[in-house]
Amino acid sequence: MTETAIAESGTRASLRLLPWETIGRDLQAGLTVAAISLPQSMAYALIAGVDPRFGLYTAIVFTLVTAILGSSSHLINGPTGAVSLVVFSALAFIDPEARLDAYEAMFLLAVLIGVIQIAIAVLRLGDLTRYISESVVTGFITGAALLTIIGQVANALGVKAIGTGDQHVLHRLWLTVSQASPYNLKAVTISVGAIVLALLARRLVKHYRLPQIDMFLVLLVLTVGAWLLGWSDAAPGGKPAVALIEAVPTSLPGPHIPEIKWEWLGDLSSSAFAIAVLGLLEALAIAKAIAHKSREPLDYNRQILAEGVGNLVGGFFRCMPGAGSLSRTAINYQAGAVTRLSGVFTALAVALAVLVFAPLTAFIPKAALAGLLIVAAARLIDLERLRYVLRGSRYDAVLLLSTAVSAVAIGVEFAILIGVLLSVLWYVPRAAKLKMQELVVTPERVVRERLPGDPPGDGVLIFDFEGELFFGAAPDLEAYLDDALRKARRHGIRHLVLRLKRVRNPDVVALERLEIFLRDAEAQDLIVLLAGVRPDLLDALTRIGITRHLPADGIFAEEDEEYSATLKAIRHAYTLKALSVGHPGPALPVGAAQAYYLV
Repeated sequence: MTETAIAESGTRASLRLLPWETIGRDLQAGLTVAAISLPQSMAYALIAGVDPRFGLYTAIVFTLVTAILGSSSHLINGPTGAVSLVVFSALAFIDPEARLDAYEAMFLLAVLIGVIQIAIAVLRLGDLTRYISESVVTGFITGAALLTIIGQVANALGVKAIGTGDQHVLHRLWLTVSQASPYNLKAVTISVGAIVLALLARRLVKHYRLPQIDMFLVLLVLTVGAWLLGWSDAAPGGKPAVALIEAVPTSLPGPHIPEIKWEWLGDLSSSAFAIAVLGLLEALAIAKAIAHKSREPLDYNRQILAEGVGNLVGGFFRCMPGAGSLSRTAINYQAGAVTRLSGVFTALAVALAVLVFAPLTAFIPKAALAGLLIVAAARLIDLERLRYVLRGSRYDAVLLLSTAVSAVAIGVEFAILIGVLLSVLWYVPRAAKLKMQELVVTPERVVRERLPGDPPGDGVLIFDFEGELFFGAAPDLEAYLDDALRKARRHGIRHLVLRLKRVRNPDVVALERLEIFLRDAEAQDLIVLLAGVRPDLLDALTRIGITRHLPADGIFAEEDEEYSATLKAIRHAYTLKALSVGHPGPALPVGAAQAYYLV
């Protein structure tokens, strides 16, 4: 059975489930996802440089709101590595010691992101995201993954991160690894152990098809192990042998109005837009990938609205900005989720865990989360996909590498914008490549492309145009038309046929170039016929008044393939040529549909 057939049969089976069976499968999937959401949410909060509780709050509020309002039955939203990394960069302008200011700025950032995403949904601009190249997204994810790994080096080595947000990330990395303070060997042991155990656990999960809670179990094992060894104990007034994350309060997120400092808005606005676009790209790309397997229809603008409302509401409940999570969505789908209720169960399970187990988070070593984050980030770098893109085309390779390098060299908040800009700058010249070739009528009455050995035209010049007829192509169009006029004068030819069947999207700049050509041809007593004119081009020619420079029967509109407008125009041009010299000229079976063959 093919993958498509399996997916369709799975969808049909889901539709046949009884209500209680659907709830049971959604509950099982929700609990499974919650087990991985707990360590991931705290880890992503550390990436953003904020208290781990805000990651858990996001996994409750943001996940719950988007599950209720979203379009996808399987998409799980919450804190993500890429978004958290941009949040860290966005908050770099705040003094590291002013932690409360950083928290308030993050809540305000979430509100701004939500407003931008809601505006995109209201204006129904969701479909525009498909014009962002997948190579840009792949490059961004690769760059963000590298930055995530770099950002966890200090915690993995058990040393203090050196440098400020104003310094380049690679410079800060060098200052951190080269500092005089010795590495904490106990922390190194824990982080390396986390990496090794995570890799081994994932192999066991795949081999035996176990529930994908391997990262949660690895974190639990390392936390218990550090406690048994006494590494997480601290003497009164002292510090434990390894750094621990902050304890999460045993409470659920409550309403909170973010503090607004007007000077923050200028620093946060560009990052808010970048995160809003990035978050939508993440969510929609994941939702589309899962929908391709489940055959579920998606409403993109509804999903965008859900993301925006989730961030907006989250900002008023002490949440980080969030987006769609690839790993949690994949686990949700593989665990058998049927409806959006699985996301609701995930949020409720995380909330319950916060109420029951929150005090135990004070025993989790930062090095353990650092090791797990390094593994998670490395898994985002799809080497097979990178090889495919780099070998596929120079265009995609440049986009991917430029975006990935920009993320590391310039800043992750600007990387995707740089990638999109490069896409546009690269695409416009390619789209503007208007082509023209000369056609000839052979003695066998076959219309084909002129070859180098063909004799000069016998009284009629035929030119075939192909491409976008917009302002970017106007210089090429002007050059081609000038060349056609010069060739007509050089060979004493007074009849021209322009085949426009394969030109698209005419705009006023290109139409003006065409009108100038027709005016010049009219002044030189040349007869121009336009063949294969599409309805949109014909409407534009008529509205602007260009048709006044053409003979009364100078336009041959595109018709059914059985009656070629181009062949009609060519026959008519030869008829006019014959009449102009006073003799019948070559045989012209005007009414015969098979007089010429267009190839």
